[in-house]
Amino acid sequence: MPRSTVDLLQGTLDLLILKTLSVEPMHGWGITQRLQYTSRDVLQVAQGSLYPALHRLEARGLIASSWAVTENNRQARYYRLTAAGRRQLEEETTTWRRYAEAVRLVLQMT
Repeated sequence: MPRSTVDLLQGTLDLLILKTLSVEPMHGWGITQRLQYTSRDVLQVAQGSLYPALHRLEARGLIASSWAVTENNRQARYYRLTAAGRRQLEEETTTWRRYAEAVRLVLQMT
């Protein structure tokens, strides 16, 4: 598998977006850049995947959005985590860690 691209498991993108927005509100481009930078270029989220995920999370009440001016003096929709989103992030993080530990155990099998 090339280092530069990784297919995300279903639901993982939502978790990564929630985690990213737990740091600070961001616009879509900022979210993709933060994920790419933080993952050392392993995770590259396409706009065609990001925006449907943002809309889905907003419809579920896990994030909220509002228009604001970017650092480049442009209008952009900024997304922020809601209280429900923080709770969901905690739950999904616990589940993901349990899952990752199970995968680690299987990979250690001899």
